[in-house]
Amino acid sequence: MSLFSDLAEKAVSGVMGSSTNPMLHSAYEMIQNHPGGLDGLVTTFQQKGLGDVVSSWVSSGQNLPISADQITHVLGSDAIKNLAAKAGISPDQVSAQLSTILPGLIDKLTPNGHTADAGSLLTAAMNALKPSA
Repeated sequence: MSLFSDLAEKAVSGVMGSSTNPMLHSAYEMIQNHPGGLDGLVTTFQQKGLGDVVSSWVSSGQNLPISADQITHVLGSDAIKNLAAKAGISPDQVSAQLSTILPGLIDKLTPNGHTADAGSLLTAAMNALKPSA
C-alpha cells in the first residue's frame, strides 16, 4: 500500500470511522468533480460568504462548524438533490451529513494547511474507497 493510500484510509477513518459510508464516498466524488476540484470548492465557499469557515478547515487549528442550510446555500439545491438520489437519502439528510463530513474531510485533505497537495490525496482516497476485487 502506498503512502497516499495509507493517508487516504486514515483520512476516511478519521472523518467517519468507516470507509463504507456512502455519503463519504459521495463527498469525495463531489470534491473531485467540482469545477477546479478542491480549490474550486474553496473558492465557491468564499464567493458565497463562507470564506472564514472553509479557511478554518484548510488551515491548522479548530474547524468552524457549518449548518445544513449553509451547505445547501453553497452547493445549491440541485447538487444536494443529485447527491441525495445517488446516496438514496433525502436532500435534508445529505445537507446534514455534509455539514459534519466536509469540515473534517477537507481538513484531512489539506494536512499542510493548503490545497496544493490535496489532488493526489483525493485521488488516493477515491482509490481506497473502491471495493477490493
